[in-house]
Amino acid sequence: MNCLLSLQQNPTFRNVPEDQLQWLVDHSECRDYPAETILVRPGDATDHFLIVMAGRLQVYLIQQGQQQELVTWEEGSLAGVLPFSRMKESTSYWKTMDPTTLLSLHRDYFREMIRSKYELTETLVHQLTSRVRESTRQMQQNEKMMSLGRMSAGLAHELNNPVSAVVRSATTLKSHLQATPEQFKAVMAIQLQNEQVDTMSELLFRKMKEHTTLAPLSLMERSNLEDDLMDWLDDNGVSNGSDLTEALVDFRFTPDDLDMILGQVGPKPIPAVLNWMVNNLVTEKLVIDIESASKRIASLVEAIKAYTHMDRGSGRECIRLRDGIDSTLRLLKHKLKDKHIEVEIDMPEGLPQVEAYPSELNQVWTNLIDNAVDAMSDGGRLKITAEVDHEFVLTRFTDNGAGIPKTIIDQIFDPFFTTKPVGKGTGLGLDIVQGIIRHHNGKIYVDSEPGRTEFKVCLPIQ
Repeated sequence: MNCLLSLQQNPTFRNVPEDQLQWLVDHSECRDYPAETILVRPGDATDHFLIVMAGRLQVYLIQQGQQQELVTWEEGSLAGVLPFSRMKESTSYWKTMDPTTLLSLHRDYFREMIRSKYELTETLVHQLTSRVRESTRQMQQNEKMMSLGRMSAGLAHELNNPVSAVVRSATTLKSHLQATPEQFKAVMAIQLQNEQVDTMSELLFRKMKEHTTLAPLSLMERSNLEDDLMDWLDDNGVSNGSDLTEALVDFRFTPDDLDMILGQVGPKPIPAVLNWMVNNLVTEKLVIDIESASKRIASLVEAIKAYTHMDRGSGRECIRLRDGIDSTLRLLKHKLKDKHIEVEIDMPEGLPQVEAYPSELNQVWTNLIDNAVDAMSDGGRLKITAEVDHEFVLTRFTDNGAGIPKTIIDQIFDPFFTTKPVGKGTGLGLDIVQGIIRHHNGKIYVDSEPGRTEFKVCLPIQ
């Protein structure tokens, strides 16, 4: 292959003199690689500037077990390290997609090139600027998609339980109501007086009302009450007592209540009356379950609306920081629950509002809380506090995780720096956090030692 001719025909080098291109060819190595050859792995040193003379080179990450393509370098593309780049090692895989020819220049020649090859250096620096801009855009988009994926998984997880409860209770209620006519006919055959019906109805509605206010019974209390009711039903000839006791216990019926019913209607009608009352209690319980699950669904929908602020404008507005943090915690509840993380919040009700972009700040809270959870072992503790500090609101996120080593703590806000394993993070989370805080004219600090890491976010009140 005539490398000089290929470079001269490459539009990227149209303003580079021939002697400088010849210098590039003379100091480079030209090599052929078969298809599907992995040239670089995460952690490998990046010491060469590459030009794809023929074929294709793919750059990708492995995230959550899946291959995420970052870029494909076609024939004529410039790849690898460039002059003035801070890249020391790769964070991704580089693999040939076809039989590929690469022209490779070691970074040891960059100083000579910068000193004496102006047009060539200028061309490569322009490429570096474009690459950083495009790479940052792609990585930020990838970080947002990963964050959205975590939130979507959490929301689906949290919605599954109440949705299943609604479906289950609605199905049971439908079957249960089919038995209501038979219960109604049995009661009608008794021909109770109006006063008797009023007494039964009053007791029934009182028990239903008390059910919403009384504390749950302990396991021992429930077992004792079940035994007492079963004894009463057996003693009074109610044959299906085992079918009735669960609902009677749920609504705190006692043997004294059953004695009162017996005194009102007599021994013969008691089975029909109790079956009718239990039928209504079961219906009430199923309706309560459906209502509770529906409220949970509505709460989650409100949380995601508050988190994204999708029902509001995209500009600045005065907000309560507590609202955004609460919404974020609700959407990350599954992750906190999985690791049994205890969360303590101490944010005064009278805390001043701040003028902010709500959805941006919610991204800050998401990254800080998510990172804290990842850093803690099972049963960890996260404390979130806030206070007024002069003209700022100071919010602290403190966890009892392993801590950040002193040797790297100054790097954690650098773009693409991450302490997570390959595929678990892009290294842009805290860089994005810092950018958002700066956008709000605020500051973020970190203090860490083994067993205690604290991020402090300062946001101006005005």
